[in-house]
Amino acid sequence: MSEADLPKPVRADLFSGPTTQLDSIGLAGSRCGECGETTLGANALCPNCSSEDMTDIRLSDDGSVWSYTVVRYRPPGNYKGGDPFQPFAMALVDLPEGIRVVAPIAGDPDAVKIGMPVRFRPVLRTDNVVEFDYRPVEQA
Repeated sequence: MSEADLPKPVRADLFSGPTTQLDSIGLAGSRCGECGETTLGANALCPNCSSEDMTDIRLSDDGSVWSYTVVRYRPPGNYKGGDPFQPFAMALVDLPEGIRVVAPIAGDPDAVKIGMPVRFRPVLRTDNVVEFDYRPVEQA
C-alpha cells in the first residue's frame, strides 16, 4: 500500500496512533504542565497560559453527553455525510480529562439524552479519511 492509499485523519494531530489501525486509535490531547489545561489534539503551546510545557496524552474513550442538538437538514457546502441525508445528533461530549469535544452521536438522534454515556469510535469514510463519532453505551 502506497502512502497515498493510507487513510488520512480528518485533522492533523487529532488521533493517537496510526490511522491504519482503527481499532487501537483514540483522540489525542495535550496537558499543560504549568496550569493543567487539557486540550484536544497535539498542541505545542497552551491556549490558557501560553506555556510550552505541554505533554501529549490520549483522551478517554468514554464520556457523557453534556448537551446536544439534532441536525435535521443537510448542512450547506461540501457535506461529507451519507447520501441520502439522515438527521443526526451533534453533541458536546464531556470527557473525564475536563474538556468537552464536539462530535456526532451515532444512532437514532431522538434517543440521545443529556448525561447519556457514550464511547469514542473512529470511522473510515468512503473517501479514505478517518473521522470519529461517539456511540451510546448500553446501560446494564
